[in-house]
Amino acid sequence: MRIERSRPGLYSVELHAYELAGLIAAARWTIETGSGELPEEAIDELGRIVASYQAGIAGRSS
Repeated sequence: MRIERSRPGLYSVELHAYELAGLIAAARWTIETGSGELPEEAIDELGRIVASYQAGIAGRSS
């Protein structure tokens, strides 16, 4: 995942298809069911996406 600040309040995000798929899956699960547990694979992928996001924004200020 790569995050670039285009101007204040606007960011460009470059991500892999699997990262986008993980985010969409989590969003769908949240809005459609919001109950139960996510599959272990989805949890693992979301963990990697969040870590990548954190690395992408590390050292940047709003």
